[in-house]
Amino acid sequence: MSSDEPSRRPLVALLSGAGISTDSGIPDYRGPRGLWRRDPEAEKLVTYDFYMNDPEIRRRSWLMRAESPVFLARPNAAHEAVARLERSGVPVRVLTQNVDGLHQAAGLPARKVLELHGSARSVVCTVCAATSPTEAVLARVSAGEPDPPCRECGGILKTATVMFGQALDPAVLAEATAVARACDVFIAVGTSLQVHPAAGLAGLAADHGARLIVVNAEPTPYDDLAADVVREPIGRALPALLDGLAAEAAGGRAGRRAAAPVTEEGPRDGRSR
Repeated sequence: MSSDEPSRRPLVALLSGAGISTDSGIPDYRGPRGLWRRDPEAEKLVTYDFYMNDPEIRRRSWLMRAESPVFLARPNAAHEAVARLERSGVPVRVLTQNVDGLHQAAGLPARKVLELHGSARSVVCTVCAATSPTEAVLARVSAGEPDPPCRECGGILKTATVMFGQALDPAVLAEATAVARACDVFIAVGTSLQVHPAAGLAGLAADHGARLIVVNAEPTPYDDLAADVVREPIGRALPALLDGLAAEAAGGRAGRRAAAPVTEEGPRDGRSR
C-alpha cells in the first residue's frame, strides 16, 4: 500500500480500550482492579434501561461522572506515540472504545479517530437530541441538580456515550469495519476484546490478511489469531512498537506482513498464524 492512500487503505489500524488510558489516571473496567470487578453494581450506571427507568440510577450516574478523572486526565506516552506515528507520515486510523478524547488531546487529528462508544465530553437529550458540553451539565449537578433535565424540553439527559443496551452508531461502525478490512497492521491495545461488535474488528482484520498484534495485560479471545501478543506495560510497549513501524515505513519495508519486532514478558498465550 502506498502512503498516499490513507483514506482508502490505511496502513495501521489501532483499536484502543480502557487499558491505554490507565497511565493517565483513568481506571479500566475489566482488569484485575477494574471498576466492574471492584463494584459489579456500577455497571447498572451505564446500562441504558436502568438509566432511563430509575431516577436513583441517574443520580448515581451523574455523581460518578462528576467524580470521574476524565476531565483532568492528560495524554500519556501511549497516546503520544500514536500521534507521533501519524505525524511521521504513516497512515493511521484509531478505532477507540474509550470516551475520554485523549487521542485527540495528544494531537491526533479528529478525522483519524472513530469513537466507537461515543464521547463523555458531550451530553445529549434523549428526547429532543439537543447537545451541550458535559462540564456545563456537571456544573448544574454541583449546584444542586442531582438529575438535571434538558433545558430545551425537560427530557432526560445522558452523556453522548454508548451505554450497555444501546447500539453503536451504524455509520461509525460501518467506517470502522471498512478500516478493519483494509488495514495492513491491526493493533488491539488495552482492550479485553470482549465487548462486541467492537471486539470483532480484530478478527475481521486478521481474516482479511492484516497482521494482528494484541497488546494487553490479560489474555483475550483473539490471542490465538494474533501474530504477536504483548504483555508488557502499554506505556512502554506501544511507543516501541509504533516507533518501529514508523522506522520500517521510512525504509520502505512496511507492508501487510511487516511489523516491528515485538517481545513478550512471560509465557506466550497466542501463536503465529
